[in-house]
Amino acid sequence: MKVGRKLAVKLLNVTKFVLGFGDVDDAAVPTTPVDVAMLARLADVVSECTKAFEEFDYARSLERTESFFWWFCDDYVELVKGRAYGSRGDAEAASARVALRRALSVIQRLFAPILPFAAEEVWSWWNVGSVHQSTWPSVDADVNHGVTHVADIELLDALCSSLGYIRRAKTEAKVSQRAEVATAEVTAPRSVVDALQANFADVSDAGSVREVTFVPSDSTDISVNVTLV
Repeated sequence: MKVGRKLAVKLLNVTKFVLGFGDVDDAAVPTTPVDVAMLARLADVVSECTKAFEEFDYARSLERTESFFWWFCDDYVELVKGRAYGSRGDAEAASARVALRRALSVIQRLFAPILPFAAEEVWSWWNVGSVHQSTWPSVDADVNHGVTHVADIELLDALCSSLGYIRRAKTEAKVSQRAEVATAEVTAPRSVVDALQANFADVSDAGSVREVTFVPSDSTDISVNVTLV
């Protein structure tokens, strides 16, 4: 009951957060690499959950949905919320907001068979009719519609990992997550370091990082050396 309540409450809270940005143009399409990669990951989840339900494997569908959901809330939302608030201009904000909306719509429908009352409640906040009479999410129509950019999952994982290091450093130092970081030295695989550098602004926003340096590595791991203000 405690686990289920935590999941339902989180679904309500993340819905309030995403809807708090106001209406989003239905014709808008996510364009930033981070948003496109998140949707690509969600597309895989939709495909797996659809297959699981067709095979009456309800536990598998719940496991995949819940795993993505917690990653979405704890990593992706934290990564892009500054941009969604407009920290990098209207175009960047629009990409984050439409990606958040698309993901929210899909997540609510994936949870509907398992969390029927919570899903119905949050669906009613921004849709007409019942979630239980809506269509099951489709990869082409609901997730990737209009997206033409190639998804870079490795980049997304690298950004989330970098932010995780910064957040842990603040936790270990017993300071607020809003505390500023004077410098962050990011050691990353050569295959991703250039893309990481070009798209690090989300991490800098989320982690309040003043200055970042990048060190290419032959290792496949990512590490961040953090110096707090």
